[in-house]
Amino acid sequence: MSRVQLALRVGDLAGSIDFYSKLFGTEPAKLRPGYANFAVAEPTLKLVLLEGEPGQDTVLDHLGVEVESTEDVNAASKRLTGEGLETLTEDNTTCCYAVQDKVWVHGPGQEPWEVYTVKADSPTFDSAAPNPESCCP
Repeated sequence: MSRVQLALRVGDLAGSIDFYSKLFGTEPAKLRPGYANFAVAEPTLKLVLLEGEPGQDTVLDHLGVEVESTEDVNAASKRLTGEGLETLTEDNTTCCYAVQDKVWVHGPGQEPWEVYTVKADSPTFDSAAPNPESCCP
């Protein structure tokens, strides 16, 4: 199974968690400082909330497609490169409190898209720094 991911940077993390819990009828699958994610069954969606500046309007952080395996990430990378898109591959990277393999591309408006698989949970947000600012290119 794969599912689309929507990552939003929000100015009120607690309020956003409350709102999206009500909207989708489910509680977050993972809660960490400055971070929450929802594994929504219907519609199939991975919703990620990243804490921004207090009071800021919600903005798009990045988009993604979660896939089942590293092989699926590699197949996506090969396909995207074959389509002439510039890709950035990250293997065994720590991001969003998880160890992941992923490939990044940017849309025509420079919106970042990742195709990724989660390999394991992580106690830190990012391998470089434990804050939700440095994970997405």
